[in-house]
Amino acid sequence: MIMHIRFSRRQAVIATTTALLSLSGTAALAQAGWPTKPITFVVPQAPGGANDVIARAVAQGLGTSLGEPVVVENRPGANGNLGTGQVARSAADGYTFLVTAQSAYTINPALYSKVPFDPIKDFTPVMQLAVAPYLLVVNPNFPAKSLDELVAYAKAHPGKVEYASAGNGTLNHLLGEMLKKQKGLNLLHVPYKGASAAATDVVAGQLPMTFGSFPGVMPFVTSGKLRVLGVAADQPTSLAPDIPVLGKGLAVTSWYGLFAPAGTPQPIVDKLYQAVQAVLATPEMAERFKTLGAERVDSNPQSFKAMLPGELAHWKQVVQDSGAHID
Repeated sequence: MIMHIRFSRRQAVIATTTALLSLSGTAALAQAGWPTKPITFVVPQAPGGANDVIARAVAQGLGTSLGEPVVVENRPGANGNLGTGQVARSAADGYTFLVTAQSAYTINPALYSKVPFDPIKDFTPVMQLAVAPYLLVVNPNFPAKSLDELVAYAKAHPGKVEYASAGNGTLNHLLGEMLKKQKGLNLLHVPYKGASAAATDVVAGQLPMTFGSFPGVMPFVTSGKLRVLGVAADQPTSLAPDIPVLGKGLAVTSWYGLFAPAGTPQPIVDKLYQAVQAVLATPEMAERFKTLGAERVDSNPQSFKAMLPGELAHWKQVVQDSGAHID
């Protein structure tokens, strides 16, 4: 009986070792051969927004680097839940990735009673791609030319000043709620299906104001189609140091991140990270990001993963304080 037990344990050790070697070999093959077909970056926001623009800039350089096309697929809907959930359910084979804005990933789990993904369990963080400040902008025909003038005008016209957002619970919506709370204003929120649509209607004069990401609205500011009142920060941004800050209570910086479905082989994650890092380090990409109004982040899979729990906890509190909720 003793010999039988020892033999069984030996068999178990051999079987376990064989399985580990097999998995190791599979991972090595994946690392060596990947990619062998086009890669898809799923963007869970509408075309034209900051996240879409950043994803396309990275995808273009990455396709050249990896030798396979990187296709950007927009899957907007439910404030980013639709596309994010799609990637969470995708095969972890290294051919589908998520490029998302901070709001969809860290705000939605607190905003919705139920989301089709778990931000911690369903994804493997690859890296942050960029950060970008948010700007408070108004139509040029709106009488306010500064934050103080906006506050005075809104208090003189309670319930009459509207602001556009990319949708309920999005970052620009929450910034509007934060402004209302901090300054004691009665502003009316008008949600759109995407940041680009919101900014476009402010440009057209349909609504007077919005908070927009630097990449999304700065081209309109430069062309004179929008007037900027301030940056949502407590320190001037290096991207436009002359823009006044809105102050500590409205200091928000949006980030854009790259994620793989959970279970994606680590060699593929590492190879993708290294390839993207190389693309972001090129002078061409640095200039492109500057033009877009975004800044590169010094990030890796480990540091990105470590920051996410704190981000989720922070925005859960902000959502609770705002009273925003979607069933």
